[in-house]
Amino acid sequence: MSKTVETLKKRFAAACGREATAVLRAPGRVNLIGEHTDYNDGFVLPIAIERQTLAAVAPRDDATITFRSLQAAGQDDRIDLGGPISPGPVKWANYCRGVAAGLKARGVELAGCDVLFSSDVPLGGGLSSSASLEVAAALALLAGAAAPGSVPARELALLCQKAEHDFAGAPCGIMDQSIAILGQPGRALLLDCRDGQTRQVPFDDPEVMLLVADTQVKHAIGDGGYAARRKQCHAAAKKLGVKMLRDADAAAVGKAAEAGRLAGKELMRARHVVGEIARTLRAVEAMDAGDWRAFGELMYASHASLRDDYEVSCEELDAVVDLAANCKGVHGARMTGGGFGGCAIILAAAKRAKGIAEAVASPFARRFGRRCPIFATRAAAGAGPAE
Repeated sequence: MSKTVETLKKRFAAACGREATAVLRAPGRVNLIGEHTDYNDGFVLPIAIERQTLAAVAPRDDATITFRSLQAAGQDDRIDLGGPISPGPVKWANYCRGVAAGLKARGVELAGCDVLFSSDVPLGGGLSSSASLEVAAALALLAGAAAPGSVPARELALLCQKAEHDFAGAPCGIMDQSIAILGQPGRALLLDCRDGQTRQVPFDDPEVMLLVADTQVKHAIGDGGYAARRKQCHAAAKKLGVKMLRDADAAAVGKAAEAGRLAGKELMRARHVVGEIARTLRAVEAMDAGDWRAFGELMYASHASLRDDYEVSCEELDAVVDLAANCKGVHGARMTGGGFGGCAIILAAAKRAKGIAEAVASPFARRFGRRCPIFATRAAAGAGPAE
């Protein structure tokens, strides 16, 4: 048993007065490439990371579910299973409430239980702390209902996505919940966001390491910028005469621009999405070939498009990418996640990773007056029992 699991079990016993009967885990994620393509029916290429949300659970003898978090002391929440489940005043717990409502609507006979969470996924960092929480909550509630594994993986991902839409007001795509459930060690997940088809792509070259740099600029996709871009994408698709931007290509976007049918923000958003979908598929080819230089060039191109056409980068993210680009041993770098802050990723030669982290963090601190925590990760396992 890991020290973090052991600590959580002790904290659970202290808070709930009895031993946890199970501890479940769900990872955060980084998206290697394929940003803002998921809600356009495109392709994404995420990995599960070694940062995770843990959930300790034990049954109760009444029809009550309680949610507690070590990262939100004094902000406990309680659900009465005898009534309807709706959003409540404890914001972090609404993600869990949404999952409970979804499981109940699906016909899962939820049972009273206590759930205690602990997470080391940075909040608002673009590493999908929300999906990590949702999936951990789903596994804990299924364990509490004595129904583990009763909901198929894709259905569970869709259920958690709906919880985020309906209970947190965040119109996220399907990528985050999918990788939290389907991640495999040493593999990136090529996910077709239209039909749910997946391919596990080897990402276990010992010569390369992924660094995650947290700018500590917090973002929330429920704040409006994310939703506005979704609307612009869907409007652009309509003007292009296609169902979704997945169905367009660069030539179609260019012709629509020349004809005056597509302009301004809608043109910019379409140009990014169509280009990013193509970059993602080329990135998989580069990964299959072990061509990290080519993969890195696609990462840089992705970041430039997110900065200029999608307008979701920020000064701090741009600084990390620029600093990394000047380091020997860096193959590529880009922002990851929804943007407006959060994290950037750096694909680096493993033997130079420590020096690269310092070469980025020190100038960042001098420029912005605060640290930029950087950690290394490899592709980790998806959700399941904690060890």
